[in-house]
Amino acid sequence: MKPFTTDQQSAGESSAAASSGTPESAAAPAPAKGRYGRILELAGPAFFSVAFLARLPLAMLTIGALTLVTSITGSYAQGGFAAGAVGVGSALGGPALGYLADRVGQRPVLLGAAVANPLLIIATILTAAQLPDGGTLAAVLAAAFGMGATGPQVGPLARVRWMALTARDRTGKEMGTALSYESMADELSFVLGPALVGLLAAAVTPWLPMALAAVLSASMVSAFALHRSTAIVRPAPRRAKNTPRPPRDGAHRASWGLLALPVLGMVAMGTFFGATQASLAAFGGSFGAADAAGLLYSIMGISSAAAALSVAFWPQRFSQSARWVVSAAAMTAAALLLLVPSGIPGMLAVLFLLGIPVGPTMVSIFGIGAELAPKHLMGTFMTLLASGTVAGTAVGSGLAGPLAEAYGHPAAFLVSAGAAVSLLILGLASGAAVRRSANRTA
Repeated sequence: MKPFTTDQQSAGESSAAASSGTPESAAAPAPAKGRYGRILELAGPAFFSVAFLARLPLAMLTIGALTLVTSITGSYAQGGFAAGAVGVGSALGGPALGYLADRVGQRPVLLGAAVANPLLIIATILTAAQLPDGGTLAAVLAAAFGMGATGPQVGPLARVRWMALTARDRTGKEMGTALSYESMADELSFVLGPALVGLLAAAVTPWLPMALAAVLSASMVSAFALHRSTAIVRPAPRRAKNTPRPPRDGAHRASWGLLALPVLGMVAMGTFFGATQASLAAFGGSFGAADAAGLLYSIMGISSAAAALSVAFWPQRFSQSARWVVSAAAMTAAALLLLVPSGIPGMLAVLFLLGIPVGPTMVSIFGIGAELAPKHLMGTFMTLLASGTVAGTAVGSGLAGPLAEAYGHPAAFLVSAGAAVSLLILGLASGAAVRRSANRTA
C-alpha cells in the first residue's frame, strides 16, 4: 500500500465520507457518536455486513475439511491432515495474495479469489467423496491445499482499509477501535463458521457446510471487492531504477527480526485454535458427538469476541506489548483447565472462561503489527499475520489429531496448553524487543 501523504489522506477521507453517505466535514471527530459509532460513519453500514459474511468461508474451511474427511474415513488423523493441508495452503497463498494487493490493488485480487476458491472447495468435496471407492488421500490433500491457498484474505485487507480510513486521527483511538472491531468480527466468524459446520454436518450431511462456503466465497467476496472503500487503498507504484528510496519512518526502521515476533505469535495462536478444534472433536467423539466439535468450539469464540470489543476502551498507557503478556498469561492458566472436565457442561464452562483472554491477545498482536509494519507492505504483513494463524491451525490439528487418536483427548489438549505457553514467551520477547528498538531510535 502506498504511504499516505496529507493530500492523499484528504482524498481518502473524502472517499470514505462518500461511501458512508456523509459530507467530508463529518470526517472531523464526533465523540458524541461513540467510538464504534465513529467507525460506522467512516466506512458506511454496508461495509460491516459485507466484510463479515465475506470472511466466513475462511472460518469454515479448516474445520470443514476436518469434519468432512473424518466423517468419511472415521480417522481423526486423516481429518487432521486435511485440515493441515488447508492451513499450509493458506500460509503460502495468503501473503502472496496480500503482496499482489499491495502491488495491483485489492479489487482484482479479491475478484480472482472469488472465482478460484469456490472451484477448489468443490474439488475438495468431490475428491473426499471418492475415498470410500478407492480415491486417494493425496488428491484430497492437493485440493485442500489449493482451497487454502486461494482463501480470500478479507480480514487482513479490511484492516488495511481501516488504516487508510482512520489516517487523519493522530490519537490512534479510531484505529484501535477498528482493530478491536476486526478482531471481534474474526472471532464471531470463527464462532459462526464452526457452528455452521457442526450444525449442518450433524443435521444434514458433512459436505453441505463446504458447499455453503463456496457460495459465500463467490458472492460475498465479490461484494467486498466491489465496495467503495476499496478505492481508498492505492497500490504502491513501482520505483524506477536509480530512484532514491523514500525516507523511512519509525515503522520502516523496525527490523524484520522484530516483525517476526507478532507473526510467530499468530502461529502460536493458530496452533492453539487447531489443537483445540481437533481435541474437541475427540472429546465430543467420546460422547458419540464428534460432529458437534464446531458447536463446542463456538462457545469459546463468543466470550473471545466480547472481550475483543472491550479492548477499545482499555487505557492507552496499557501498551500493546503489556496487553499481550497479561492476556497470554491468562490464556495459559485457563488452557490447563481443559484437562479437568469429564462431561460436556464442565467443558462448556471452561471454554467460555478460556475465550475471555483470547480476543485481547489477538487484538494486541495485530496492534503491534500495525505499528511496526512498513506502510507500503501493510497488506502483505496483515495477510502474513492472518496466514500465521491458519498455518498454526494446521500445526495444531496435525499434532493434536494423531495424539487424540492414539492417547485420547487429554493428550491432545496438552498441545493447546503448550501453544498458550508459547504465546506468553513470545509476548515477553516482543515486549523486550520493542523496548530495545524504542531505545535505539530515541
